[in-house]
Amino acid sequence: MTTKIQGIIYDPIASTKFPGEITIDESVGKIVSIVKNEDLATENLPLILPGLIDSHVHIESSMLIPSEFARIAVTHGTVATVSDPHEIANVNGIDGVRFMINNGKKVPFKFYFGVPSCVPATSFETSGSKIGLEEVETLFKEDKLLYLSEMMNFPGVIFDDENVHSLMNIAKKYNKPIDGHCPGLSDYKKLKKYVDSGITTDHECFTIEEAKQKIELGMKVLIREGSAAKNYETLEGLISTNPNDVMLCSDDLHPDSLVTGHINLLIKRSLKKGHGIFDILKCSCVNPVKHYKLDVGLLQKGDSADFILVNNLQDFKILETWIGGKKLFDGEKSFIESVTEKPINKFFAVPRTIEEFEITIPENCKSVKVIEVIDGELITRALKIPIEKIKKKDNKILPDPENDILKFAVVNRYTENIEKQKLQVALIKNFGLGKGVAIASSVNHDSHNLSVIGSDDKAMCLAINKVIENKGGIAIVKDEQIIDLPLNVAGLMSQNDGYLVAKKYHQIENLAKEYGSKLSAPYMTLSFMCLLVIPDIKLSDLGLFDGTSFQFISLFD
Repeated sequence: MTTKIQGIIYDPIASTKFPGEITIDESVGKIVSIVKNEDLATENLPLILPGLIDSHVHIESSMLIPSEFARIAVTHGTVATVSDPHEIANVNGIDGVRFMINNGKKVPFKFYFGVPSCVPATSFETSGSKIGLEEVETLFKEDKLLYLSEMMNFPGVIFDDENVHSLMNIAKKYNKPIDGHCPGLSDYKKLKKYVDSGITTDHECFTIEEAKQKIELGMKVLIREGSAAKNYETLEGLISTNPNDVMLCSDDLHPDSLVTGHINLLIKRSLKKGHGIFDILKCSCVNPVKHYKLDVGLLQKGDSADFILVNNLQDFKILETWIGGKKLFDGEKSFIESVTEKPINKFFAVPRTIEEFEITIPENCKSVKVIEVIDGELITRALKIPIEKIKKKDNKILPDPENDILKFAVVNRYTENIEKQKLQVALIKNFGLGKGVAIASSVNHDSHNLSVIGSDDKAMCLAINKVIENKGGIAIVKDEQIIDLPLNVAGLMSQNDGYLVAKKYHQIENLAKEYGSKLSAPYMTLSFMCLLVIPDIKLSDLGLFDGTSFQFISLFD
């Protein structure tokens, strides 16, 4: 059976547009002909463009399993993702990666998973599993994965860590690209060594100068706009100046953000800023296909029939989404069905007590370190506050919501040894939570231990214990009232209807803001406060960590 679709066809390879007709052979899911027809009345014709690709995303951050992510993503014109499953890999190892692969195969969406390179991300935290050389080899050889996911251990690359280079050599053996992750790496010799090692991309550029230097050395720069980390406004000029060197990605997108939009929103913003449509299509379609060698069509004869219909370049309303010759969105309804899965998880944390959240001040203490959060960024600042300016009672530090200095605690969820489940407690600024409020989560990059931030020890205890009771999820407490969202798949995802998950998450996120937080995405920001590979200062289940010197530090001076 063949299907013919008329419209204004945007050829991203030739950078031309013309009225014409596409013929699809639905039995093989391919475009069998593209015929130009200047006689077509163009006034009401839709625009036909290649399907959109998210060039770097952790599906787990949507809190949805892949099949449910796809059900929503197609409504925004997304046909494929380049997906790093290192979140679930840190919980369940190779079994977690295969859970994502197998679930993704149950829907007609194009998931391209990479092999996680940093599980655990560092040796300074406890993760649930390990992906070593043997597992990396297996995932490339047996599971046919397409690339080595972001190499976050950039010091290991630069300083010739044997294990790091062995991992990369396996990717080179199978002729697979290697993704990078080197925020703020501006020293020319070190950056050149990082790039010369074979790493080809980076999605962690915070300045335009950093991005340009990386491009000059041969990297592809991914412009990221996620729920917490937002670099589009800083880097969008590259779409016009370096269209062959840029891709677009979300990296981490929470469910309420996904419901609102995906890569299509970046395209709309780019068009409004005056970037040419064909430069934009290079960044959002062509470059990911070529760089990762994806089996995604680019509106050429013989290609897989992966494309979208939009109304115009002003509104950029998605009218239809086609993948493999199947219409999966008709402008109103997604035709991807929900999939029920048997949950996979690893969770041994036990309930906590209020006393565990106490911080005792040592003798001769002069100052206390405080993690300062920066809204919209993954990086933090390390503050030193004189002890006399810290709120305290009976030689114990108290949360100080009036000055926005709260307590922050992390606990291991993987060990069955209770002695190793000791709470690590620090101080954090800029979350802005009011009195009697705490937020807790089991989504904490990259090892996904449990975290809680609050203005009251009792509220913190209630919040984290609700997450423990659910064996994963998020929770918020205000004056001992608890609202929660269970995430029973690896403590990261729900297999429930994505729109319902998004609604619940949106409710909890808004409550955090109603209760004082000025952050644009409080829970997403919380999830990165344990990400040790991003400087300056973070907290793991093993202690307070300096992400610049890569060592544990004391809370006190």
